[in-house]
Amino acid sequence: MKKILNVLFIFICVICLTGCGKKTKQDIVNKIDKKINNLNGYKIEAKMQIVNGEDTYNYDVTTSYQKKDNYRVSLRNTTNNHEQIILKNEDGVYVITPRINKSFKFQSNWPYNSSQAYILQSIVRDMKNDVNLKMKKNKDGYVFISKVNYRNTPNITYQKIFFDNNLNIEKITVYDKDNNAQIKVIFKSFDLKAKFKKNYFILEENMNMATDDDQIENTGVLDEAVYPTYLPEGTYLDTEKTVDLDSGSRIILTFAGDESFMLVEETLAKSDDIEIVPTSGDLDMVLGTIAIVDDTSVSWQNDGVSYYLVSSTMSSKELVEVAKSMSAIPISK
Repeated sequence: MKKILNVLFIFICVICLTGCGKKTKQDIVNKIDKKINNLNGYKIEAKMQIVNGEDTYNYDVTTSYQKKDNYRVSLRNTTNNHEQIILKNEDGVYVITPRINKSFKFQSNWPYNSSQAYILQSIVRDMKNDVNLKMKKNKDGYVFISKVNYRNTPNITYQKIFFDNNLNIEKITVYDKDNNAQIKVIFKSFDLKAKFKKNYFILEENMNMATDDDQIENTGVLDEAVYPTYLPEGTYLDTEKTVDLDSGSRIILTFAGDESFMLVEETLAKSDDIEIVPTSGDLDMVLGTIAIVDDTSVSWQNDGVSYYLVSSTMSSKELVEVAKSMSAIPISK
């Protein structure tokens, strides 16, 4: 009897030791979450690729974070070298466009109101919020599959997140419902003990630093309008009007039908003084640039042209779909 009990005891110990040695999915997620939450600051360099139909946009991304709620994300388009900066500090959220010396100010919940593939806290939040989170262990590390929340692009549904064996994130690929890759981020370098100068997250300092490096001249007159390639069923171009301005031109396109909307395209000129424009809405990526999206409109700037899309009958998701279908860029005189 004693011999049997000894064998049973040894068997139970082996089972317990085996179980203790194998980390569960929740163990790994908790460890990643703790690692990131304990950071006082970080600075990340990454490469990002966004697919929009047949077009692909590539960016150099620098993400900076300072506890508790300061963020700075620089997105530099590698094709035209144009930079935009998303800045969050205690005063609000700003989208800074250095080339026109202008900043748009939001009272927004960014980056917490949607998925952000280049912000560590957002990545972990997606993992924690997905009750069906999947994990696979391989010799190189861990691969997680989680749902995502791109509010204005519901077609984008999930992401694959790759960590090495030390739980350092390596890359993310975000997919649509048809399993097509829409966003790819490859992380190049990390400073998980980053410290920043006193004014690093201050708006004025960012505007002054940026405008030294990124300038724009008056763009002149638009040669022609850019038209969306996607229209809601039954919607058609009704009128087109060009207006000459002191510093360029404006084209007004009116679309009629059950889902009517107006599209305004206007040349941009750099402001002499730093300009801060109060606005409302969420941030999204449209045609390789940051767009402002609210319930009735979408607006963005690209290559010296501003675009404003507005409708009283269409949802913001439909407006974003129309905006993202404008893949051609007009040539300026």
